[in-house]
Amino acid sequence: MAATLSLCACSTITPASAQCGGASWYALHSRTASGEMMNPAQMTAAHRSLPFGAKVKVTNSRTGKSVIVRINDRGPFVRGRIIDLSKAAAGKIGMVRSGHAPVCIAALG
Repeated sequence: MAATLSLCACSTITPASAQCGGASWYALHSRTASGEMMNPAQMTAAHRSLPFGAKVKVTNSRTGKSVIVRINDRGPFVRGRIIDLSKAAAGKIGMVRSGHAPVCIAALG
């Protein structure tokens, strides 16, 4: 049985599925790495290694607000950032104005 950790404002999750770091958002209208068109109004995100279609809970460490997103792109490619959110997802956790925020993510399922 795996040990559990309590990280940031995230709920208790297994160490293998938890990651904390920076997040940013983007609102392009281009093709994603998965081949679908990016839609800033959808709850989607870019991650370097999680499989396309994976569901991830993203919690803003400053506000405690969470959103569930689907991975459909690769990135971010900025040091210290672990996920890029669509504009709609960023809005749900209160980080559109700042452009970035410290978050914890947990893969679901």
